[in-house]
Amino acid sequence: MKIIILGAGQVGGTLAEHLADEQNDITVVDSQANTLRALQERLDIRTVHGDAAHPSTLLNAGAKDADMLIAVTNSDEINMLACTVAFTLYRTPTKISRIRSTDYLAQAKALFDSGAIPVDVIIGPEQLVTNNIEQLIANPGSLQVLDFAEGKIRLVAVRAVKGGPIVGRQLKEIREHMPRVDTRVAAIFRRHEAAIIPEGDTVVEDGDEVFFIAARENIRAVTSELRAIDEPYRRVMIAGGGNIGATLAQRLEKKYQVKVIELSYDRCRVLSEMLEETIVLHGSANEPAALLQENIENTDVFCALTNNDESNIMMSMLAKRLGAKKVITLITNAAYADLVGEEIDIAISPQQITIGSLLTHVRRGDISNVHSLRRGAAEAIEVTAHGDAQSSKVVGRSLEDLALPPGVTVGAILRGETVLIAHRELVIESEDHVILFLTDRNRTADVERLFAVGFGFI
Repeated sequence: MKIIILGAGQVGGTLAEHLADEQNDITVVDSQANTLRALQERLDIRTVHGDAAHPSTLLNAGAKDADMLIAVTNSDEINMLACTVAFTLYRTPTKISRIRSTDYLAQAKALFDSGAIPVDVIIGPEQLVTNNIEQLIANPGSLQVLDFAEGKIRLVAVRAVKGGPIVGRQLKEIREHMPRVDTRVAAIFRRHEAAIIPEGDTVVEDGDEVFFIAARENIRAVTSELRAIDEPYRRVMIAGGGNIGATLAQRLEKKYQVKVIELSYDRCRVLSEMLEETIVLHGSANEPAALLQENIENTDVFCALTNNDESNIMMSMLAKRLGAKKVITLITNAAYADLVGEEIDIAISPQQITIGSLLTHVRRGDISNVHSLRRGAAEAIEVTAHGDAQSSKVVGRSLEDLALPPGVTVGAILRGETVLIAHRELVIESEDHVILFLTDRNRTADVERLFAVGFGFI
């Protein structure tokens, strides 16, 4: 596939890295020559220096015969204009645009669905991040919560803790403890070792990061097998009243006791008018006295959501030391995410969340969900099986007979409205939604080929 990526920042650069590994023809456009040079030194891609929305730049990048344009510059306006120019002049078939402004997103139907601005897919990073944090708060004890099959199936990551019923025991004992609950452990990550593809006799150790798949209503029960069940959260403190902090507070304030700490007095006034039940505080979460005054020791979740990584990390460590039960920290710099210690419970990467959403629309085949895991090292995907036993390599075959690539496991299947957890004898039928876990994202192309329909399918 021939893809043009506009913007060589963290999202554009990471996306180019993912797609270049999968034998796509990638061209990256940016106005910063140094950024492009650094990208080209480590990736086998073409780069074009210029303004992303200029017709001549797009022509030089190959817009005339490109299959897809992905606009992820730092400017909403440039992204939208570039999509418009590419469609008007070069009829680029698929246009994807990152749009951050809530003003534009609030009018998405009139602006985009109507065709007034020719954007086929809108990616809103702030909305994606907010959804992610909201799920983590709704599922105490989880490190990551990912929805598949329109929320009917969930992939959840939890840290196994000594004292959990099956910690130190074999996985097959889950069924003995919960005979009425079906689940599948997709992978286990143990310290810095390679991912473990679990079998029934695999023993869960204290500290393991366990990814399991289950129907949405069974998530809490399975989590309780791996760690002492966390009490539902009640008190949430948010540091940073920007778009993410404000939207999160708006969504949480009906169910939780929410406080927002914001440094800008003018922004505090805006927040106080926007939020109905949230307490808005003017101040800095980097000051111990301010946190202690607001009873940080009784806070269930502290969320550091400013636009400054260093501040987010420092205030999270401070909040944890002062007694916050859990801290969730927004970190945009991947290097920082790898360095944070145990005092930060969950590091949220907007880039990885955005990448997963973008990959959903780039992958070949009928793929409806892609989630990037463990900072891009692994992936979970939802793919629909088509065809019949003659035209498909998967339809009509049991899971134990599938020629799955190394490191790939099937976690669950949605058949109509029925959730089926993966077991060896389960047979895939046409139109099944199959959830797969890939410990090595470089196997994605192999999975796409496995689910591709042959010429016999009409």
